[in-house]
Amino acid sequence: MSERFFHEAGIGPGQRVLDLGSGVGDVAMLLARLVGASGEVVAVERDARSIDRAQRRIAEAGLRNVTFVEADIMHFATGSQFDAVAGRWILQFLPAPVATLRSVARMVRPGGAIAFQEVSFAPYLALGAHLPLWSLVALLHQRVARGVGVNTEMGPALHRTFRTAGLPAPKVRVEIELGCDADTIRNIVDATISIVPQIAHLHLSLEPLGNLDTLEQRLHDEVSGSSSVVPWFPLVAAWCRV
Repeated sequence: MSERFFHEAGIGPGQRVLDLGSGVGDVAMLLARLVGASGEVVAVERDARSIDRAQRRIAEAGLRNVTFVEADIMHFATGSQFDAVAGRWILQFLPAPVATLRSVARMVRPGGAIAFQEVSFAPYLALGAHLPLWSLVALLHQRVARGVGVNTEMGPALHRTFRTAGLPAPKVRVEIELGCDADTIRNIVDATISIVPQIAHLHLSLEPLGNLDTLEQRLHDEVSGSSSVVPWFPLVAAWCRV
């Protein structure tokens, strides 16, 4: 989904791309392959441990066109220009996404692209509302996200955010992966397990979900028994040229 989106936004061979909030490098690696050996990716991430892990992954993948910068993207500045700026699941974490977009747009050359993918929880909840256990899991995901400051509807807000930042109206679409296979269920359970520390910190309860050791099987039984599919987190994609 992300590869198709970045390609549609015009990111390709030989370009210099700024990756905002690179985390452990997934988007940076994708962009590095899109721009090729003649291009360059500058990946901005504030967490040193994430950068260390990302650099190891980049090395293992044999990619030599990615440079990491340890910085808070809300205060990142450079005199260089880029052919594109991209990010996935990042504006939703920021207290001032409009100001961030306005700032990074100055780093993009005329005709360059600004491309972001952000989440929308509304369809994530709605498409599985007929399944009691799945709904409990999805609702917990939403409560944790909101509890740690995520804008859970940043995706639908991208159009307004771009325009408020003084950018042209972006092209916008939403994509949702639906499934009932073992991998889909496992991903949902893995996502739940990964936020257990945040659940505890927010004083939320895991009790409604029952035993986490059996959650995967119980979710699989519920979904397969309903002869329906459930969504992974919907991604809203928006891009424009400056």
